[in-house]
Amino acid sequence: MILQTLDIGLVLLPDHQWLDAAGPVDYINNYSHQMMSLVPLPQSILDKAPIINWHYISSDLTPVRATSGPMQTPTCTYESCPPLDYIVVPGPDPSKAPPSAFSKFLKERLDDPKTKAVLLICTAALAVANAGDGVLDGKQVCANKMTLRMLAEAGLLKGTKINWVGDKRWVVDGKIWSSAGVTAGLDLAAAFAKAHFDKMLVDLVKDIMEYEEREAQPDSFARILEGVELN
Repeated sequence: MILQTLDIGLVLLPDHQWLDAAGPVDYINNYSHQMMSLVPLPQSILDKAPIINWHYISSDLTPVRATSGPMQTPTCTYESCPPLDYIVVPGPDPSKAPPSAFSKFLKERLDDPKTKAVLLICTAALAVANAGDGVLDGKQVCANKMTLRMLAEAGLLKGTKINWVGDKRWVVDGKIWSSAGVTAGLDLAAAFAKAHFDKMLVDLVKDIMEYEEREAQPDSFARILEGVELN
């Protein structure tokens, strides 16, 4: 049997939140054939697990510092990265525009039919919006609620064409999958898994990780943005 092979990229933006990256990546990787091979499973179930090739992307191959944890080592650059099925972008400092090479990379990959989804975790959507290239225009998008509140109160969200969502933990709009605050990235990864992997694997991984994900709504943190005009 020929196993499905997926190429997934993690963008290593400078000073990204480490859990934004480690949480979704580790969660999704549990569905890989490589990880499932460590579990005593019938071959019929193991064959449902895809081979996952991970690509760690940055401007160059210099190790990247996250907010905590060890230095992250890129395996390819924006220019040398192979075609990808999915892309995960952890949240950096939203006040800083991402590298121009990243903005060009993301726009090109969203236009590429091979790229099925881009997962924006926490402040990643705000960094993408800050790039000013319009890739999120007209989309419903989640981001860290505390940061959204501060930006809204400072009048910095006015005039944008993005439909910011303040009462959900995550939202899907076309190829754009976005989550709210840091831990919502795990819930987004769980929703992604339900949509892309076999149900038997989904139930198994849930038990292995002992993680009960939260749905998009109701969102107990929606209170943070009550009375705040986002759009």
